Amino acid sequence: MVGFRAFLRWELERSGEVVRAVRAVDTATDPSHQRQGIFSRLTRHALAELTAAGVAFVFNTPNDKSRPGYLKMGWREVGRVPVGVRPSGLRGIPRLAAARGGGGERWSRPSTAGVAAPELLADTDGVAALLASQPGGDDALRTRRSPAYLAWRYGFEPLAYRAVPAGEAAAEGFVILRVRSRGGAAEAAVCEVLVPGGDAGAARRVLARAAGEVEADYLSSAGSGRMAAGFVPVPGQGPLLVWRALTETDMPTLASWSLSLGDLELF
Repeated sequence: MVGFRAFLRWELERSGEVVRAVRAVDTATDPSHQRQGIFSRLTRHALAELTAAGVAFVFNTPNDKSRPGYLKMGWREVGRVPVGVRPSGLRGIPRLAAARGGGGERWSRPSTAGVAAPELLADTDGVAALLASQPGGDDALRTRRSPAYLAWRYGFEPLAYRAVPAGEAAAEGFVILRVRSRGGAAEAAVCEVLVPGGDAGAARRVLARAAGEVEADYLSSAGSGRMAAGFVPVPGQGPLLVWRALTETDMPTLASWSLSLGDLELF
């Protein structure tokens, strides 16, 4: 084997319908076989198979080094997903300057906020009831969530995801986050905010609870929906979303995506 290419299957929802997509993720080429077009050949082969299988499109957030290669193979830039920050207290305000421009560590820092995410997500009936209460049916593209998806997504023990509940049971809502170092600060990356009915007031309350419990200088989040929950937008800092047509040829605009940090985080 001299090359490897992976696409992660990802289900989205739009207007009540399931959209089958994939995310372009890992790739590797044996050093002795680099610069022979193996990455391009593997990618084009995968795109042909995915199109034949009826997959709608590819989306991902490549870094500056890999993005030009994607653009040469037909990917298009959708735009930067908005991100925002919220100091966890007065102590976090000066730390934000230290974190700005710093790369985030891959692995999480220990945290005692809330409970371990798998522990809360084990209440599958409560999680199912909470998900059933979420607003939907519009034409926004959002990840199709289920108890099984959330358990898979946040069950990876080395990343130490934490769940801060809004009440006594999962059905009352929760925040899922993880703490990592960024620059000279501790950042709590907010991956999910789920509250009954998507109520904005309930979201603010559970986020305030998370900010009070987590051992971090500030919270970060992605997606315009979180800006109303006390997060201050950070212009030009969000991940750049790119898209490649397969069976669906009309590229969704940035405004038509409803993505959380948990949807975009590299894991």
